[in-house]
Amino acid sequence: PASHLLPPPHQPPLPLGAAPAVWKMSLAKMARLGDATFEKMDKVNSELLAMTYGAMVTTLIKDFQDIKTVNEELEKMGHNIGVRLIDEFLAKSGITQCRNLKDTAHSIAKIGFKMFLGINAEVAWSSNPRQFSIEFKGNPLIEFVELPEEYKDLDYSNILCGVIRGALSMVQMVVTTHLQRSELKGDPLTEIQVTLQKVNAEKVKGDDD
Repeated sequence: PASHLLPPPHQPPLPLGAAPAVWKMSLAKMARLGDATFEKMDKVNSELLAMTYGAMVTTLIKDFQDIKTVNEELEKMGHNIGVRLIDEFLAKSGITQCRNLKDTAHSIAKIGFKMFLGINAEVAWSSNPRQFSIEFKGNPLIEFVELPEEYKDLDYSNILCGVIRGALSMVQMVVTTHLQRSELKGDPLTEIQVTLQKVNAEKVKGDDD
């Protein structure tokens, strides 16, 4: 049930960026696992990644001529990637199941972002126990990029929001994601806000299926 993914009722909401003492060892282990898994991954040149992604975004802008639609398309593309990426994440990280939403959040930040993007991300919690943010600096997608004033509403890295939503949908978690802050728009870091909507019951096939 969805309630299993929420912090225990006796724990007060954490201030942004904070983590309780009981998480210190598990967070350290997750960080080490992220580093170890990253070392095993096939590497893609960061400049090539940034240029390829930039070319794709440019093509979308030319095709749709509407920034809102481009933002939606980037999120959809990310969702499709996340749906496929989750299997590789689970197989290479060795993670079988997250106990709760906190486990899930830290697995994304400490292992997923390190594994696929080579960056260290942190988790920040809001007063809403169903909501957390993934925060990081050095977004490889925005290298060499400057946004003209006419594209100020472009959520350039929205594909990452879609990846998270798509991956979590495959483990029965329905979430909404939002690019809250971006270094590309002058913010000190990039922040992706994730809100848990519900947890779907996992279907188990019977003998008759």
